Amino acid sequence: MAKLTKLAKVSDSLTVYRYDNGFMIEVSGRDINKDDWKTVKILCNSNEELSSVIAEYNNKELDN
Repeated sequence: MAKLTKLAKVSDSLTVYRYDNGFMIEVSGRDINKDDWKTVKILCNSNEELSSVIAEYNNKELDN
Protein backbone atom coordinates (compact mmCIF):
# COMPACT_ATOMS: atom_id res chain seq x y z
CA MET A 1 0.00 0.00 0.00
CA ALA A 2 1.47 3.32 -1.06
CA LYS A 3 2.09 5.72 1.82
CA LEU A 4 3.93 8.59 0.14
CA THR A 5 1.23 9.42 -2.40
CA LYS A 6 1.06 13.06 -1.21
CA LEU A 7 4.64 13.71 -2.37
CA ALA A 8 5.72 14.02 -6.00
CA LYS A 9 9.43 14.36 -5.09
CA VAL A 10 11.30 13.65 -1.86
CA SER A 11 14.27 15.28 -0.13
CA ASP A 12 17.61 13.50 0.08
CA SER A 13 17.01 12.27 3.64
CA LEU A 14 14.35 10.77 5.87
CA THR A 15 14.11 10.36 9.64
CA VAL A 16 13.03 7.18 11.43
CA TYR A 17 11.85 7.34 15.03
CA ARG A 18 11.69 4.13 17.05
CA TYR A 19 9.03 3.78 19.75
CA ASP A 20 7.92 0.99 22.08
CA ASN A 21 4.99 0.11 19.83
CA GLY A 22 6.38 0.81 16.33
CA PHE A 23 8.08 3.42 14.18
CA MET A 24 7.42 6.81 12.65
CA ILE A 25 9.02 7.95 9.39
CA GLU A 26 9.25 11.64 8.57
CA VAL A 27 9.80 12.53 4.90
CA SER A 28 9.91 15.99 3.33
CA GLY A 29 9.43 16.81 -0.32
CA ARG A 30 7.27 18.52 -2.93
CA ASP A 31 3.49 18.34 -2.75
CA ILE A 32 1.93 16.46 -5.65
CA ASN A 33 -0.71 19.13 -6.36
CA LYS A 34 0.80 22.56 -5.65
CA ASP A 35 4.55 21.81 -5.76
CA ASP A 36 4.80 23.31 -2.24
CA TRP A 37 7.23 22.00 0.36
CA LYS A 38 5.55 19.43 2.62
CA THR A 39 6.49 17.05 5.44
CA VAL A 40 4.73 13.71 5.79
CA LYS A 41 4.77 11.64 9.00
CA ILE A 42 3.89 7.96 8.67
CA LEU A 43 3.30 5.48 11.49
CA CYS A 44 4.51 1.91 10.96
CA ASN A 45 3.51 -0.96 13.23
CA SER A 46 6.03 -3.53 11.98
CA ASN A 47 9.47 -3.91 10.43
CA GLU A 48 7.84 -5.04 7.19
CA GLU A 49 5.73 -1.88 6.96
CA LEU A 50 8.80 0.23 7.75
CA SER A 51 10.79 -1.51 5.00
CA SER A 52 7.93 -1.00 2.56
CA VAL A 53 7.80 2.77 3.18
CA ILE A 54 11.59 3.07 2.87
CA ALA A 55 11.48 1.15 -0.44
CA GLU A 56 8.73 3.49 -1.68
CA TYR A 57 10.89 6.49 -0.66
CA ASN A 58 13.85 5.07 -2.60
CA ASN A 59 11.72 4.80 -5.75
CA LYS A 60 10.53 8.45 -5.64
CA GLU A 61 12.24 11.18 -7.65
CA LEU A 62 14.65 13.32 -5.59
CA ASP A 63 14.00 17.05 -5.21
CA ASN A 64 17.45 18.42 -6.06
